[in-house]
Amino acid sequence: VQLQASGGGLVQTGGSLRLSCAASGRSFSTYIMGWFRQAPGKEREFVAVTSWNANLAYYADSVKERFTISRDNAKNMLYLQMNNLKPEDTAVYYCAADSRSRNLGIEHLRNGPYNYWGQGTQVTVSS
Repeated sequence: VQLQASGGGLVQTGGSLRLSCAASGRSFSTYIMGWFRQAPGKEREFVAVTSWNANLAYYADSVKERFTISRDNAKNMLYLQMNNLKPEDTAVYYCAADSRSRNLGIEHLRNGPYNYWGQGTQVTVSS
């Protein structure tokens, strides 16, 4: 499985961006998919995760009400709509896939279950 994240860029505070993650392989529709981010000098942190059928999603408290995770299983695509961006959202954003779990659980708010990672896309929010 290969994951290719895109859509990052430079945006002003209050602006919006939509990140995309293209996945290879025929089993994308069975994967739990997540977004993580890593700011300079900080550890990678959880942003959002969605179940294989998009019926369930979890968000970090810092992005609730501003970010929306979605997926199109027919196109093997994962998305992250980011609205009302803040300077503290500046980071490299990574998409990740868990191809082994069947159910979305609390463990998916951490790095552990994910066995495939994209290369990251830079998001910079200017103040």
